[in-house]
Amino acid sequence: MHLLQAIESRRSIGKVKQKPVDREKIEALLKLATYAPNHRMTEPWRFFVMQGDGRRVLGDAYRDIAFEKATDLSGESRTLIATTQQKKAKRAPVIVAVATSFRSHDEIERTEDRAATYAAIQNILLGAHGMGLGAIWRSGAPMYHPRMKKAFGLGDNDEILGLVYIGYPEEAPVPKQRTSFLEVTTWMD
Repeated sequence: MHLLQAIESRRSIGKVKQKPVDREKIEALLKLATYAPNHRMTEPWRFFVMQGDGRRVLGDAYRDIAFEKATDLSGESRTLIATTQQKKAKRAPVIVAVATSFRSHDEIERTEDRAATYAAIQNILLGAHGMGLGAIWRSGAPMYHPRMKKAFGLGDNDEILGLVYIGYPEEAPVPKQRTSFLEVTTWMD
């Protein structure tokens, strides 16, 4: 697949088959991630690959975060929440948690480290698309909760930036119309 075509045709695919993904493919995606641009070659990214029972780490973190918000639940309600949260960790056969390990407390350097890690995530998404895999980048409030950092053994100077769910697509992605670049571009000659 030509690179420009891959960028234009890539879509987030949330519905994937539970068919295992070969380790070689996941390793190839992680290798692509490490080619992301990063200021002064800081390479701030960290990857946590979850497959099979390893996804339970994520499900447990989701469950604990949900329980923290709903402290007055009965046993049956708690069981339902636990089941629902564990299912989030089983949406795909492979989930890659992507984190940044900051090199300093300087906010500019931290912003650059985040940007580099976001670029690494994009490389994973493009690589997955090129391999015929479906992938979606998920984030949200749980990513920034201390319990999520604890799940992956991260310290105070680390941050989870997203989860990439990877598998074989259940169906072909539906093309979506994008706003033309002309509408968001100002030329300054």
